[in-house]
Amino acid sequence: MADSVYRVTELIGTSNQSWEAAARGAVETAAKSLRDLRVAEVAEQDMTIENGKVTSYRVKLKVSFKYLPEASSSRAKPAARRR
Repeated sequence: MADSVYRVTELIGTSNQSWEAAARGAVETAAKSLRDLRVAEVAEQDMTIENGKVTSYRVKLKVSFKYLPEASSSRAKPAARRR
C-alpha cells in the first residue's frame, strides 16, 4: 500500500440561508481549484444579527485534500525555469 500525504486548510463560507448552505458553497468553490478533497470538518459556526434578526450564517471548515505526485512535480518545473 502506498503512503499518502494530506494537507488541511481552513475555509470560511457564508450564506444568508443556512449554515449548511454556507458549508456547501465553501466546499464547492474550493473543489474548483483543489483536487481530491477528502474531508470537511466544521470548526466553528456563527451568524450576524441586525435589528434582532439573523442576516447571515458563517461556517469555518477544516478541509483536507490529498497531495498528488504529478501535481507537485508539475509545480516545481516552472519555478526551476525562472532561475
